[in-house]
Amino acid sequence: MPAYPRLAARLDEMRSSAIRDLLTVTARPEIVSLAGGLPDPELVPRDRITEAAQRALQNLDSIQYTETPGWAGLREVVAARESALLDRTVDSNEVLITHGSQQALSLLAQVLLDPGDTVVVEDPGYTGALQVFRSAQARLVGIPVTAEGMDIDALESELVAGARPALVHTVSNFHNPASATLSMLRRARLAELAQRYGFWVIEDDPYGEIWFDNPPPKPVASLSDRVIRLSSASKILAPALRTGWLVAPEHVCKAIELVKQGTDLCGSALNHRMAAELLTDEDWLAAHLDTVRSSYGRRATTLRAALLDRFGDVLAMHPVDGGMFCWASFTDGTDTESLLRAALDIGVAFVPGSAFAVDVNGYGDSLRMCFTTASDEVLMEAVDRLGRAHDSLRD
Repeated sequence: MPAYPRLAARLDEMRSSAIRDLLTVTARPEIVSLAGGLPDPELVPRDRITEAAQRALQNLDSIQYTETPGWAGLREVVAARESALLDRTVDSNEVLITHGSQQALSLLAQVLLDPGDTVVVEDPGYTGALQVFRSAQARLVGIPVTAEGMDIDALESELVAGARPALVHTVSNFHNPASATLSMLRRARLAELAQRYGFWVIEDDPYGEIWFDNPPPKPVASLSDRVIRLSSASKILAPALRTGWLVAPEHVCKAIELVKQGTDLCGSALNHRMAAELLTDEDWLAAHLDTVRSSYGRRATTLRAALLDRFGDVLAMHPVDGGMFCWASFTDGTDTESLLRAALDIGVAFVPGSAFAVDVNGYGDSLRMCFTTASDEVLMEAVDRLGRAHDSLRD
């Protein structure tokens, strides 16, 4: 029997997501999982979504194909929200609705990148972005993330040394995985560098509305027209709505529309109408977000306090001021891939830092933990199990 024809060469650069691979293990009922990046389903507003669905279904257009860039009503809603956020008028023609913000990343890679182009990413970086840019056969340059976000001094050094990226990707608010937020000073410097060196910035912001005490600084996109903003309803409403969006200059949106026609033709008119209703019900949405922020903020505090109590100076952590994740690094040489194997035997899971590394061998002493889907009691039990796993490596 002849061999199958070969697969595309771009697959040679791709790695499976360690987080997705872990899901098969963490589905076991005895495992307490801090590995996923999922909103708490108990906080998803199912009753309110049901009402929105019933209203949307009264219009026959909601069960028909819609425009490739998204239902016009939702684009207008997003344009109004983004106008308020960016302190400038955003036209609905500068908005494109996507099947989650991950699709927006994929479409942008097709529109903005040629094979071999340089892309600057944060290190540690969002795994979904790393997969997209590797698939596009880009050359990745990692820039460290500190407690104040991407190290802009390091970025500028790369640029001065001759690097000419086509784009720079940043998760500016409550970073996944590092939990850091890009400071206002660094935002201004990033915007200035984009103007000076002529690259695009993709500001990926799925967590910006999940702040605990204070909202994050103004978006980088408010400082430069070279910034393309991505966001999503997944973390504040429901992942199943599969509703994300990007805000970009109109000519970029038109180019993305052409590419999108070759992938899915259009999104779900039903979901777009539902999302538009939920996002414009301002009093309800404000109360809902208050509940989400309060619940996640309490859980983040519980997790950090338990980790500090159990590990002390053995574990260094970035602040957690919002979002869904806690990033920590062992100071005693612990290898977190070995720790994960021991932890799974005791019944707790996390994501090793190596899953987020731009280079294969990075962040072997680090781990990411998600606190959103566990109660305070379960989080404390998870840390106790993690501590026992850590002890077992020292025995």
